[in-house]
Amino acid sequence: MKPQSHRVRTRALAYSIATILVGGLLSACASTGDNSISGFDQITLAPGDTGNCESSPCQVYLKMPPGSGSYEVTANEVRVGSFPAGETASLGSFWQSQAFEIKGMNVPKAYAYIPQQR
Repeated sequence: MKPQSHRVRTRALAYSIATILVGGLLSACASTGDNSISGFDQITLAPGDTGNCESSPCQVYLKMPPGSGSYEVTANEVRVGSFPAGETASLGSFWQSQAFEIKGMNVPKAYAYIPQQR
């Protein structure tokens, strides 16, 4: 009986691990609320979005959250400019993937994945 009980415990452990992994993946997807955006040579993102551009360079626009005043936007931690809250900002053309952050607003970063030209 010993081999059978070992198999039962191994199956139970494998089932538990699989349940935890699947649950973790599902909760990660559900909790971010991110949108997946795609475009050929331009994309418009909002905080928390992930965008895929099919060409390089890619023109990126960022929907600034509502509020008052202007906020600094960075791309890969390099200052892009200061843009008014509540408007769509033209951030420029980018040749490689970028993480956009709005300084001073408690919102998630937006990500643009841009293919590398060879």
